[in-house]
Amino acid sequence: MVSATAVIWIHALVALLFCGVVATYPRTQALSVPRWLMLTAVAASAAWALSTAGISSHDVATRAAGAARDLAWLAVLAVVARAADGGAARARLGVYAATAGCILLAAATAIAAELAPDAHTTALLESTALTLRMLGTVSALVLVQRASIEEGASGRQVVVAALALMWTTDLTIDLLAWIIEARPAVLTVARGAVMVAVAPLIAFAAHRGDEGTIRASRTITLRAIVAVCVGLYVVVSGIVMGYLGSLAGENARTVQTAFVFGSAASTLTLASTPWLRGWAKVVVAKHLFRHRYDYRTEWLRFTDTLGVPGGAAEALEVRVIKAMADMTASPAGVLLTVRDGALAARAAWRCDEAPDRAGSEALVDHLQTSRRIVDLDAIRAGDSGDAEAGLIPAWLREWEAAWALIPLIHVDRLVGAIALARPPLARALDWEDFDLLGVAGRQVASYLAEDGAHGALAEAQRFEEFNRRFAFILHDMKNLVSQMALVARNAERHADNPAFRADMIATLQDTAQRMTTLLARLSQRPAGSAGSERGAVSLDELARRLATGRRAQHPVTVTATGDGATWALADRAALETVLGHLIQNAVEASPADVAVTLTVAQRGGEGIIAVTDRGAGMAPAFVRDGLFRPFVSSKPTGFGLGAFEARQLVQAMQGRLEVESREGVGTTFRVVLPRAEEMEEAA
Repeated sequence: MVSATAVIWIHALVALLFCGVVATYPRTQALSVPRWLMLTAVAASAAWALSTAGISSHDVATRAAGAARDLAWLAVLAVVARAADGGAARARLGVYAATAGCILLAAATAIAAELAPDAHTTALLESTALTLRMLGTVSALVLVQRASIEEGASGRQVVVAALALMWTTDLTIDLLAWIIEARPAVLTVARGAVMVAVAPLIAFAAHRGDEGTIRASRTITLRAIVAVCVGLYVVVSGIVMGYLGSLAGENARTVQTAFVFGSAASTLTLASTPWLRGWAKVVVAKHLFRHRYDYRTEWLRFTDTLGVPGGAAEALEVRVIKAMADMTASPAGVLLTVRDGALAARAAWRCDEAPDRAGSEALVDHLQTSRRIVDLDAIRAGDSGDAEAGLIPAWLREWEAAWALIPLIHVDRLVGAIALARPPLARALDWEDFDLLGVAGRQVASYLAEDGAHGALAEAQRFEEFNRRFAFILHDMKNLVSQMALVARNAERHADNPAFRADMIATLQDTAQRMTTLLARLSQRPAGSAGSERGAVSLDELARRLATGRRAQHPVTVTATGDGATWALADRAALETVLGHLIQNAVEASPADVAVTLTVAQRGGEGIIAVTDRGAGMAPAFVRDGLFRPFVSSKPTGFGLGAFEARQLVQAMQGRLEVESREGVGTTFRVVLPRAEEMEEAA
């Protein structure tokens, strides 16, 4: 009773929907199908649904209405196909006529079965009518498949899709009825449910017309196919379970449970098979789409794989293999890069690494010149040229899973090549593979070339940093040598003075300590990192100590203009290096009997230590343009790095270096640093 009610309600809904299509059909013809023909087909569908709901699906009137519906839609299909491909459709008019004949003959046979005098004749005629109806439906589906709709005819595309859905459902239901030799009410309900979806499609096509384009994405298409397959599985399983239940008697539940478990396990096992999934994708792409690849989706996934590492240990070399392999569903791959003029293994993904030297220089020249993707299956089969086959290394020919060798070309240079393993569903490479893999190979080559350039740049920067540090230290060593030379020259005159000897020993100890510090700087930290070790430094104490250490070399005096001790935030070692440069320059610029002055002062929140000489001074143009430029010096034997390094070190300590110089008067360098006022208060 419930099934009969469901049949009535579902087909009444179908009739209502098709009547709504008739009532809202546009008066202006937007679809390239005569308006009267579309309205006839829609009205016939409504009449068939109404008779199924009001009378019975087995009644003579219902079968006649069903035949009228199919004939009307067949005429619509003929008009749609003729508008699409003209002459080819006219050549198939005989097929359309034969299909219409099958539909009419099936209806006539069904009517004759209702009027047959005995049950045997009735069963025979019913079987014949069912067979003729399935034959007509198959022929109609073939015509649907051959009705190629050009791009832009979106309304006709929807009409063809609706007819394919309607007749595919009819064929499936008739086939199930033929297998089980019965037509349960659930099959009739299923047919009505599908027609509920067909009616809106027809209405959409009528209102949209032939303008614009409708394309279902591959994801939606595949999901729709999966949903249809799941629905068919459920319907077929239900019918088979009912049939098994009628045969098994008392053991019906056990048999049905065993069937459900076995069929579900078998289906899940098949669905998880890589080969079957690959086969399904190939079949769907071949028959439902113009191209095998969904280029937008593939390219987005390709760039995501290249740009976003899958794990912390996944290097770029592995990502490029994976990105290329995902396009063709290849299970493994090897990246070869050019090394010493030949290809050598650099990385592998899901396979053992190739030999270190994987190809000759001739192979590199061939791939770079031809830019050809090598079909390794064709090489093994002898379908490729002997010249190319002779260039392929032995390990690659012996690797049975190897499928394609893709050159990676950056500009006009071969960066490397990627060898991909054969997909689960073995197939030959075609023009789509060549085009897509060629473009992807050039993109991968640019990534690898950029990565190599970054590596070379980083190495060059490391060498530059080392050279820079070495130049600074060499300058400091020159200052120490000059200092020792002055000490040695003064020793000739003051060697008998005990105070001088004590100062000389202190100077030698200080020089040795500074040389040790210079060597440590060369091996550990770069110049300019002084700001990382800032602390409170007493400028007064530092000035006095530096002056004491220079007494054996040149007289240095210390003056303080502030109130109390002056403390500054600085890196002590870096500040000593800065003042050492400035004092040495001042000593070299000053006459032997004129002292260099160290002045400690305070100015607001800043502590200042100044180095003043009474030398020849510097021209304003040199101070402005050349003083702080590296390798520019006013001294014939100078390196031109002292002032440059001093300013960098002071800036790293968040201070600044000021200079005042007048020709013939002298020069003053001021190191200005933030004050450590809390230390001054504590002192």
